[in-house]
Amino acid sequence: MGISMFVSHLKLFQYKNFSDFETEFSPSINCIIGNNGKGKTNILDAIHYLTLAKSYLQHSDLLNIQFGNDFFLIEADMNEEEKSNHIKISVHKEHKKTIKKNNKAFERISDYIGQYYSVIISPYDTNLITEGSEQRRKFFDSMLSQLNTAYLQELLKYQKTLAQRNALLKYFFANNTFDAETLSIYNEQLSISGTKIFEERTRFITEFIPKFHSFYQKISGENEMVSLQYQSQLQENSLAELLSQSEQKDKVTQFTQVGIHKDDFKFTIHNEPIKKFGSQGQQKSYLIALKLAQMNLIQETKKISPILLLDDIFDRLDENRVSQLISLVKESHFGQIFITDTHEERTRKSVQQIDKKAHVLAL
Repeated sequence: MGISMFVSHLKLFQYKNFSDFETEFSPSINCIIGNNGKGKTNILDAIHYLTLAKSYLQHSDLLNIQFGNDFFLIEADMNEEEKSNHIKISVHKEHKKTIKKNNKAFERISDYIGQYYSVIISPYDTNLITEGSEQRRKFFDSMLSQLNTAYLQELLKYQKTLAQRNALLKYFFANNTFDAETLSIYNEQLSISGTKIFEERTRFITEFIPKFHSFYQKISGENEMVSLQYQSQLQENSLAELLSQSEQKDKVTQFTQVGIHKDDFKFTIHNEPIKKFGSQGQQKSYLIALKLAQMNLIQETKKISPILLLDDIFDRLDENRVSQLISLVKESHFGQIFITDTHEERTRKSVQQIDKKAHVLAL
């Protein structure tokens, strides 16, 4: 379905545990085999970085710099059909992150988002269930930002205005002063951006839910009632009204208490939180269904088959669920696939139904 994209060549310099690493990849299936601690996940994370300009595992770019060094480089040849582009990403402790495509630098990192697409299925996905609302917002915001550049720009505008409004509230508190007119300017800006983001999240989740339900049933093979709900304060009142009602509280706490930065996505099974009432297998099925729905949406919206990154799935899923996942991958005509594992034979056996000549990289 659509154009297939793939990484043909990858070079890492001072990235995490790799001092200087270089390799070639197949446009189909790539199995990265090695003992724990060898850097299998770090290679997948570098590919994720190439598509989203950030690590899947670290919040700070600087944490990806190999210990004792000042910078890292990721270089790759990214291919779409017959076309190849050279991507170079550099992060330095003392300088801004730079991304170049065929030696031409992007003025803003946000302009790079949406050039390439990947979806990762990882043991770290459990954070979406176990952690707070911020993790879930980031997941859906990242997905929406890849699909819709205007959404990303609106989100960046909202975050900047929110930071400015919070700084103003702190200034009021520290100086025992208040300027309603200045605050109203930020309220208006926040309301405009926040409303657009709320409307786009609402539209998106309506489209996403049926895909998610379909994949969950295919993976689990069970007749379980799972649901995904978008929760926002803006479902009850406009953001302008909420900011007005919360003004006194905001002045005391020195923080904006209302807005789309408080939104959440509720994961349930049989109308109960899956975090408390879902078995490990049900939780894993739920997370994989989220990711496969994400892939399917990218394929339909962008007419591109994104890169699929499967990290350590054999140690996290039972044999039946792995088989279901591989079958779904085959049916969906996904593009380039990366699979990490500690056992080469186990991996080969599972991927043979898709590609008998899978490329194996041993670390």
